[in-house]
Amino acid sequence: MHISIQRLRDCARLPHRGSDFAAGYDLYAAPVSEEEVTIAPHTTAMIGTGLAAAIPAGYFGGVFARSGLASKQGLRPANCVGVVDADYRGEITVALHNDTDEPRVVQPGDRIAQLVILPFLAADFDETDALPQTDRGAGGFGSTGMQ
Repeated sequence: MHISIQRLRDCARLPHRGSDFAAGYDLYAAPVSEEEVTIAPHTTAMIGTGLAAAIPAGYFGGVFARSGLASKQGLRPANCVGVVDADYRGEITVALHNDTDEPRVVQPGDRIAQLVILPFLAADFDETDALPQTDRGAGGFGSTGMQ
């Protein structure tokens, strides 16, 4: 698969996989100011990547946390998983949330998230008065057991 990508700022870096079998492509900070961004404790900052992409129809870009950044620095996407739709052509921006009690600094060029290209199925929803029965029925959280 080939995805067309456009640099919106000179400091933008193309997504890059850390290993041959990595599912995610690192996304790098490229703030509009091209300066570091300080994220106060328990707040969110919008960090641009300086990139726009044309993701093929039938796919979307999932923006996930980088495991090391989340577990060691307490920085993760605020919405947990961002979605870059196939018809979106604006800048890919990460809403980066600081879960710690200390300010965190993001420098231009820092890896801030990872992009995974995923297929999806479009569905039509048909309203009905009743749904087919199953053994589980309406059992919700924990209804199938805790182990």
